Amino acid sequence: MIARLAPFLFGSIALALWEGLVRALEVPAYILPAPSLVVAAFAADPVGLLVSLFSTLTVTFAALLVAAVLGAAMAIGMAASRFAQAAIQPWAVALQVTPLPAIAPLIIIWVGDPFASLVVCATIVAFFPLFANTATGLASPPPELTDLFRLYGAGRVRTLLLLRVPAAIPYFLSGLRISGGLALVGAVVAELVAGSGGFASGLAYRILEASYRLEMPRMFAALVLLALAGIAINYGLGAVGVLLMRRRGDA
Repeated sequence: MIARLAPFLFGSIALALWEGLVRALEVPAYILPAPSLVVAAFAADPVGLLVSLFSTLTVTFAALLVAAVLGAAMAIGMAASRFAQAAIQPWAVALQVTPLPAIAPLIIIWVGDPFASLVVCATIVAFFPLFANTATGLASPPPELTDLFRLYGAGRVRTLLLLRVPAAIPYFLSGLRISGGLALVGAVVAELVAGSGGFASGLAYRILEASYRLEMPRMFAALVLLALAGIAINYGLGAVGVLLMRRRGDA
């Protein structure tokens, strides 16, 4: 019980200290707003901020779905064919190390559709953990089990479907939890780039707009919503993973 309450206790103490120090030192709101001002900024326009949050989360979950399908499919393709492994792996690594802010403007121009371009940008960020974790899981069965399948005459495809894919499920779920947060980060970065180009969409644009106007309480309110959304995504995907593993009999 104490462990469950610890995050709330820590957060309450941190907010109280923040409020007290800002008031005691008379820090201007345009530099660091007090938590009370952040709450007031949210209360002034809750619908607008929540609608923007919903737009960002729509991009996030669409990108996570695409990344999950592509990551799993490409990892399985690599496990099924050495040629596919040699062809795919270098490009997957190159995609991981490519800085999104550098290519996001090009993607937005090339894709054309605003929503689709944001999803593509977020997918690039979310893709690699799913791909790498799934590939690791597919290679995780011990050699003894692989030899046993071969001894009983199981071909490459049957060994892949009956041994390697089931073994990769926990790894895939772990990668999904990591990629959930990265998809949100990718969506925010893409929205910031799109917002600076005049395309108004999502909570990141509200942050950009508030910073231009020096409306720091509103900007912090948007940042708090993003942080809460990230926490909810992480814990939600973790809970889904635990539930699936329990139903599978592994937890």
